[in-house]
Amino acid sequence: MQGKRRGGVMRRNIVLVGMMGAGKTAIGAELSRRLGRPLWDTDAEIERAAAMTIPEIFARDGEDFFRAREAEVLARVLAGGDSIVSTGGGSWMREGNRERIGQNGVSVWLDCDAETLWHRVRSRPTRPLLQTADPRGTLERLLGERRPVYSLADVHVTAARGDTVEDTTNRVLAAIAAQQPVILETK
Repeated sequence: MQGKRRGGVMRRNIVLVGMMGAGKTAIGAELSRRLGRPLWDTDAEIERAAAMTIPEIFARDGEDFFRAREAEVLARVLAGGDSIVSTGGGSWMREGNRERIGQNGVSVWLDCDAETLWHRVRSRPTRPLLQTADPRGTLERLLGERRPVYSLADVHVTAARGDTVEDTTNRVLAAIAAQQPVILETK
């Protein structure tokens, strides 16, 4: 499935990928508002379905269980098409998720440096992967491991610490328009 057809124009999902703290939820909300498309935050959908927080899911069932639920939720929200999808930071790491996103949407990597990410996540206890003796070191290690895989995304947009949501959203829209303009066409 390549998305929903409206008025002869193929409409596909815009899927935001990147590290925790990159701004996927905030940029997704702004894209949703501007484009008049529904927003799906896969982490929020997992929490809603499980009636538990992500840290609670990790603590009770482990990361493998969480990743399996994440893949199920991603498949469900992508199937609807014509949406903005904000994914969890690890979602893009699974090959099956990347393939599904590629079949049903355009992937947009929100790329942030380690300093920006640390500034955004350091005071949030809701990041289970950072519950280590050295959370900043863990964040930097994850970024190093994930960066080559994130670079496989269709669109690459750099997001910096001083950027506003509006600035980054403008860059996302411009990058999509330059690379895959049909994604943004309206009825």
